[in-house]
Amino acid sequence: MAETTRTLSVTKLVSTLVLAAGMLLPMSLFAMEEVPFVTTPDNVTLEMLRIADVGPGDHVIDLGSGDGRIVILAAKRFGARGLGVEIVPELVRQSIDNAKRAGVEARAEFREQDIFKTDLAPATVVTLYLLPDVNLALRPTILSLRPGTRIVSHDWDMGDWKPERTVVVPVPEKKIGREKISRVHLWTVPANVDGLWCGLDQMRGTTLQFNQTFQQFAGVLARDGSTRQFGGRIDGAALNSTDRAAVDITLELQGEHLRVTQAGGQSSALQQAAFAKSTSGKCPGIQKVAQ
Repeated sequence: MAETTRTLSVTKLVSTLVLAAGMLLPMSLFAMEEVPFVTTPDNVTLEMLRIADVGPGDHVIDLGSGDGRIVILAAKRFGARGLGVEIVPELVRQSIDNAKRAGVEARAEFREQDIFKTDLAPATVVTLYLLPDVNLALRPTILSLRPGTRIVSHDWDMGDWKPERTVVVPVPEKKIGREKISRVHLWTVPANVDGLWCGLDQMRGTTLQFNQTFQQFAGVLARDGSTRQFGGRIDGAALNSTDRAAVDITLELQGEHLRVTQAGGQSSALQQAAFAKSTSGKCPGIQKVAQ
């Protein structure tokens, strides 16, 4: 497969060189003005979009977009809209020209902007090729995005937030590091359900307590003086019990409420029940669901 040159912003190249040398990177180096280039095979860029299942309904934001290749490919091949964020003015101008030449300037926008000052809320897909420390600094913002937002990173991970999927892509001509491969990691932003949830309307007096670690949760259902413990996984906005013998329910975060979308066995009475998150650490009296 033919290779193309993907321009890396300073954070990207310096991250690779520093990690290879086993040294820490002073944040002041991010202000360097030189723009280095490294070669990246087309199959890595393509796999980043494929693993996220990018389509015409998506809005892709590429942080540290270099010469714009990911955003342009997302628009041209997958029909998506996109935004590339880059701190180097010349690369932004180059990206705009590249988008025009590719005929996708109406769907591919580029800005000279600090990635930490970029509004990521419109994104359905966020792509990264940054320092591991920068990934971790961005992680709280990423985890606050709309549940179901897909996050794709080239080579670098998110610390103890383990990817849902990793694809290894052969890169015979890779010049940095010993391995002639690239790794493409995928995460999906989970709904934030950690805490106490209070039953609404006819479910008043029923509570759900969740302790959440990224996609995994441990839950306690309390109803009529009894409690049942269960565990599960969060897939976007959906909470799926993996302990059906204890609590057989599936919930979905809809706006500010958790709703039971499926309930069976001893939990069948919870079908269509709604819960609101407590802000005080306890559940008050009768609550009504806003219509």
